[in-house]
Amino acid sequence: MLRYLSADFIFPVSGSPIKNGIVAFNQDGEIAGVYPSETAKSIAEPIERYNGIIVPGFVNSHCHLELSHMLGQIPKAQGLIPFITAVISERKADDDLVSEAMEENDRLMFTNGIVAVADISNHGLSKIIKQKSRIYYHTFIELLGFDPENAEKLFNRALELKSEFAPLSASIVPHAPYSVSEKLFGLLRDYSERHENLCSMHNQESQAETDLFMNKSGGFPDFYKMINLDINFLKPRYKSSIQSILPLLSANQKTLLVHNTYTSSEDIATVSASGKDINWCFCPNANLYIEGRIPDVDHFLHDDLKITIGTDSLASNDKLCILSELMAIREHFPELPFSQTIRWATLNGAEFLGIDNRFGSIEKGKNPGLNLIEKVKGAELTEYSTIKKLI
Repeated sequence: MLRYLSADFIFPVSGSPIKNGIVAFNQDGEIAGVYPSETAKSIAEPIERYNGIIVPGFVNSHCHLELSHMLGQIPKAQGLIPFITAVISERKADDDLVSEAMEENDRLMFTNGIVAVADISNHGLSKIIKQKSRIYYHTFIELLGFDPENAEKLFNRALELKSEFAPLSASIVPHAPYSVSEKLFGLLRDYSERHENLCSMHNQESQAETDLFMNKSGGFPDFYKMINLDINFLKPRYKSSIQSILPLLSANQKTLLVHNTYTSSEDIATVSASGKDINWCFCPNANLYIEGRIPDVDHFLHDDLKITIGTDSLASNDKLCILSELMAIREHFPELPFSQTIRWATLNGAEFLGIDNRFGSIEKGKNPGLNLIEKVKGAELTEYSTIKKLI
């Protein structure tokens, strides 16, 4: 038997919002149809009516589940380099504590209407949680190593960790331009030319990253000195980090650039001209937590750029909630309609992960999950909006 839900608006995402629309689904959550309000009179079964907006389940395109135990441990708005330093010193914890925090926040993400997560991992502790979860996970095995002497050892360890996550979906990715050597980028590019390897990379979270690549200045040289890393091998590139490493990315892979807090119009134009399959992920609350600012979203609203939304980690956020990220975007860019940003939080993320046959939009045959957003104003969010998972 089918269930029927109706609300002030249904946002299929793949099509226009439907005022007082109706969505039908079976006991497994598979969508049987989406209908205009006029259909109600021909439906024999009862229709459950809600005040608010029904949207598909959210896709969290960037998360660090394994940092869930670090909630509230790092002061806000100190800048990226102090943040990284704190993560290095504070992330180690008892495995049971880490697992318990991951399990709890996996549950909270599901409650917050998240149905799929692209998650960064540096060890295999999250595998058992992901196997048991009701959320779909793709795991990004993260490469970290700026010293070219260690490149082969680090890459082989990443290969081993990827195999540990089997049969779960996983790929090998670089952490950031400032933390991956050119040799390590080369090994990853060669691997990605031969294997399907979805890519994600932290990009331009701080001005210091640009300064490092432009003229070897800013805060990173002192940071490397603090961790006893000799960077005599690094030469100034006289261009931004993303423009410097773009040639090192494989043309055969989809790549998600995450954060983009200091990405310029020139950077975006260079990336677009490269012809590579690049997606852009915003994590506004984490950007505010770390740097006290968010990307200039206006730079990205052209050329049909593919934008997604992530939460980052509880080391850099107060909660893992995509609605909270959408509300932060609304606060800073109130001219952006919800009908545009909801696609970033659903279908665009599903398309990037290659799971849009199931998730991302309310369409017949899909099983995307359904969320109700309450305390709205017409078809727009308000500062009071809340989320309720329906299925």
